[in-house]
Amino acid sequence: MNFSWWLFYSIIGDVGLKKEYYMEGEKRKILIVDDDSFLLDMYALKFSQNNFEVYTAPSGGQALEKLKGGLSPDVMLMDIIMPEMDGFEMLAKINMQKLCPNCLKIVLSNKSQQSDIDEGNRLGVAGYIVKANSTPAEVIDQVIKILEKKVIIPK
Repeated sequence: MNFSWWLFYSIIGDVGLKKEYYMEGEKRKILIVDDDSFLLDMYALKFSQNNFEVYTAPSGGQALEKLKGGLSPDVMLMDIIMPEMDGFEMLAKINMQKLCPNCLKIVLSNKSQQSDIDEGNRLGVAGYIVKANSTPAEVIDQVIKILEKKVIIPK
């Protein structure tokens, strides 16, 4: 590993990402939806440090407004437990209104019952991450792995 990569990893830590992702990959747009301002700010910082163009919304209603306003993220990472509109209701509205049809929707929540995971799957999520079981670096790694499954690399 050359010095610049050593410095890079020593600053942000190894999150299991491929060197090529940083060098060749374009910035991916991510919309993070969570009513916890500390977590929202922390994930915004971590994703921006990992080659993402980050947008945030502290509620499902504000996320819907951003999508209706033309925001078209590659990924939407959302909590389920939020006031005014929970994440499942937000997902249902996004699907019904055909907002963000090409983005990957990933749940990041402490709700970990099988019934919650099943509801997420019914609503078309590409992944379900339990906050309490994942470090921020692991969350980023899982999001990138889900994105890599969607991306078709031309030969």
